[in-house]
Amino acid sequence: MAETEPVLSVVVPLLNEEDSLRPLMSKVTEAMADLGHPYEIIFVDDGSTDGSYEVLEKLHANHAQVKVIRFRRNFGKAAAYAAAFPKARGRYVITMDADLQDDPNEIPNLIRKLEEGYDLVSGWKRKRFDPLGKTIPSKFFNWVTGRLSGISIHDFNCGLKAYRREVVNDVRIYGELHRYIPVLAHLEGYRIGEIPVQHHPRQFGVTKYGWAR
Repeated sequence: MAETEPVLSVVVPLLNEEDSLRPLMSKVTEAMADLGHPYEIIFVDDGSTDGSYEVLEKLHANHAQVKVIRFRRNFGKAAAYAAAFPKARGRYVITMDADLQDDPNEIPNLIRKLEEGYDLVSGWKRKRFDPLGKTIPSKFFNWVTGRLSGISIHDFNCGLKAYRREVVNDVRIYGELHRYIPVLAHLEGYRIGEIPVQHHPRQFGVTKYGWAR
């Protein structure tokens, strides 16, 4: 029997998140069951030195939807996206962080916004549970980027985003350009939207990516 093509691809970059991965998988599975679409989840282990990869191997063995990409060292979030996007088979692509601060229950809301005619929908962490060392630089970055690009969204840095697949096919990212994906998509002529999303306190450890995530 031919494998069912996923409607949705969920891309999750991670670095040293072994404690978060199993509960994240459970939450994504619940959200996808409510949505009712075939899906895949692509984890990108960005050079973890804890037990993250071993957890991912077990998730892959137990869940047909799970795909795993492993980097031998830490290359950063842009490289993780660049590796995962060409492998995403879904009509829609979701990106989210692995630390349980992004809420998988927002995925249906992001998809509904896409279906209003948008090509990329960014989450907006209106109430954010992060230290000031991240929130203040992030707010400044968002203000400057919005002014220079003319794009009216509040949270360019939010890892929780939804894309039509043609957007991830067209946008080329490297270095730190993951921060500018809405700008790059806008320059390609795509329509950018935004919705408020839930943001949760970190449950395990400390953040592994910097203020620009």
